[in-house]
Amino acid sequence: MVRCSCVLFRKYGNFIDNLRLFTKGGSGGMGYPRLGGEGGKGGDVWVVAHNRMTLKQLKDKYPQKRFVAGEGANSRVSALKGSKGKDCEIPVPVGVSVTDENGKIIGELNKEKDRLLVAEGGLGGKLLTNFLPLKGQKRVIHLDLKLIADIGLVGFPNAGKSSLLSKISHAKPAIADYAFTTIKPELGKIMYSDFKQISVADLPGLIEGAHMNKGMGHKFLKHIERTKQLLFVVDISGFQLSSQTHYRTAFETIILLSKELELYKEELHTKPALLAVNKMDLPDAQGKFHVLMNQLQNPKEFLHLFEKNMIPERTVEFQHIIPISAITGEGIDELKNCIRKSLDEHTNQENDAYHKKQLLNLHISNTVSYSEPPSKTAVSSPRMDIT
Repeated sequence: MVRCSCVLFRKYGNFIDNLRLFTKGGSGGMGYPRLGGEGGKGGDVWVVAHNRMTLKQLKDKYPQKRFVAGEGANSRVSALKGSKGKDCEIPVPVGVSVTDENGKIIGELNKEKDRLLVAEGGLGGKLLTNFLPLKGQKRVIHLDLKLIADIGLVGFPNAGKSSLLSKISHAKPAIADYAFTTIKPELGKIMYSDFKQISVADLPGLIEGAHMNKGMGHKFLKHIERTKQLLFVVDISGFQLSSQTHYRTAFETIILLSKELELYKEELHTKPALLAVNKMDLPDAQGKFHVLMNQLQNPKEFLHLFEKNMIPERTVEFQHIIPISAITGEGIDELKNCIRKSLDEHTNQENDAYHKKQLLNLHISNTVSYSEPPSKTAVSSPRMDIT
């Protein structure tokens, strides 16, 4: 077990999910008082999203982690209006959240070529500034990577998530026979015959206490926040991290996973969820699956088996429960179909809710247009909780 832990942290050192950078906009150029010339504005610093970029590549390429834009040109007789300084672009991966030194969110970059201004260049010298240029904005920023995927795989170590990802997609994650096989998030895409693609993120195995930052804790729980739906993956035979930890049945595993997500961020329970019961090729798997289904259909009858602090406020209601074997391929096609069906249903619900809100806003607009100026009215869509 000690050997495995060493391998884990050595490999994990190659993966970076947050980075601190110094940025500074360029200073403006000098004005030309005698002829009223204006100096050029200093260049701006932008963060730009690129699909093939990683934070590790950014750190390796710019080890000083300093990004300064160019200075604006001085005004002169041959060019009374000085040219703008050269902008500085910081290439970052898609899915980055940018905050300032105080933790205030500056913005997010969710797709290729998204741009975010993080440090503005200073104005050039002009009459208003007595022809003296202004310095550029200085700002320390934090880049925080949160994966963006349609489906996030959630499960304790050795549940078979890596094997499942390799079975349903073209991803080739490293797979071994010890806990914490996955030491960094892996992304794959499910390809359908009609060319539909669904992205799947395999997140490193949680352990009990992850919400308190045990194990990899918050480093990877945050990635779950930016997946549309969750796919719980559990071993039908249960799970035991080591001889010093408790053995957990498949049902206990589901309850504890739910509790970890709830304690980290309660909103995670509002995400649609599916359940893949893995390793159905093992002996007695069918009998254990029958027991598990009974427990999931009547969860309250079994919660007395848990300590009070281990019971989630709300138990997850799975939209689909699919028995599978990532080794033999049993149930894989059904799982892929259920994933697509669930996402399509969720998309349709979101579209319906959006159209209803638009119609409601239009109705309100038409109603108040014949009356006095309206007071501010908050219109919110009904919240759907998973109970």
